[in-house]
Amino acid sequence: MMDTPIIRHPEKVRRPDNPSPRKPEWIRVRAPVSHEAAEVRQLMRSKNLFTVCEEAACPNIGECWKRRHATFMILGDICTRACAFCNVRTGKPGHVDDQEPVNLADSVVAMGLKHVVITSVDRDDLADGGAGHFHRCITEVRNLAPSCSIEVLTPDFRDKPEGALARVVEARPDVFNHNLETVPRLYPAIRPGARYFHSLKLLDRVKTIDPGLFTKSGIMVGLGETREEVLQVMDDMRSAGVDFLTIGQYLQPTLKHVAVDRFVTPDEFKDYADIARGKGFLMVASSPLTRSSHHADRDFEDLRKARQDAAATK
Repeated sequence: MMDTPIIRHPEKVRRPDNPSPRKPEWIRVRAPVSHEAAEVRQLMRSKNLFTVCEEAACPNIGECWKRRHATFMILGDICTRACAFCNVRTGKPGHVDDQEPVNLADSVVAMGLKHVVITSVDRDDLADGGAGHFHRCITEVRNLAPSCSIEVLTPDFRDKPEGALARVVEARPDVFNHNLETVPRLYPAIRPGARYFHSLKLLDRVKTIDPGLFTKSGIMVGLGETREEVLQVMDDMRSAGVDFLTIGQYLQPTLKHVAVDRFVTPDEFKDYADIARGKGFLMVASSPLTRSSHHADRDFEDLRKARQDAAATK
């Protein structure tokens, strides 16, 4: 394990009037200019679908779309929350597209996906937070592409009936992901509409409903968190039974968003990964460009193998 890195500990999150540090070479990526990316974009437009790849300005969009992989974002492109890190538009959402589950499933078939990731905006305006729509999307993909594994990345369903979460879990996705995003201390500044322990309890509840379901969660670093706080989040996730941890570098989408406090080095990401594996996570993805759904298809196969290997050693 490397020596404990020197980390600045600001009392407040750096704001846009205090600009981000210069982007290092290891965080630079190429734009999505391949013909495969153009085909994915055209398919999304023709099916009236949104992707978090575009809406959240994901740095890996060029790589993923070249492989004809995309993370579908259901329930529209307007979020009812205003997280300081997120590039998705905030406002009053429109109606829910009843054809979206079928269009999504058609796109999965057209793209030949073996693993699909389905996420959504927060829909606090809906009675169930959109849980029923998640259920319909999962069901349609199962009907049209039964061999395709399904991963969901859900909102927190805060202030919704307990049955909302159960509705998603009962649809039997292969992986249930809900990101904690950052450390508890930074929630008021970074995720003002969310509560850390509610999100943690949600992950724990998923395992209670279906102990065999893979659970996944992730955080961003470079927002002003300390190393000790990151390690505590790891312990909290393990206490909730989380199988798969992702850690990636926060990147400021626009000048209106919270600025980067610092760029975490690749060596520090490796250190976090080594520690997380020692804490018992089945899978860990930790690098500057790690994102929740980056390489999700490959990671799912590795996750299944890791569980099989763990069971064989008992």
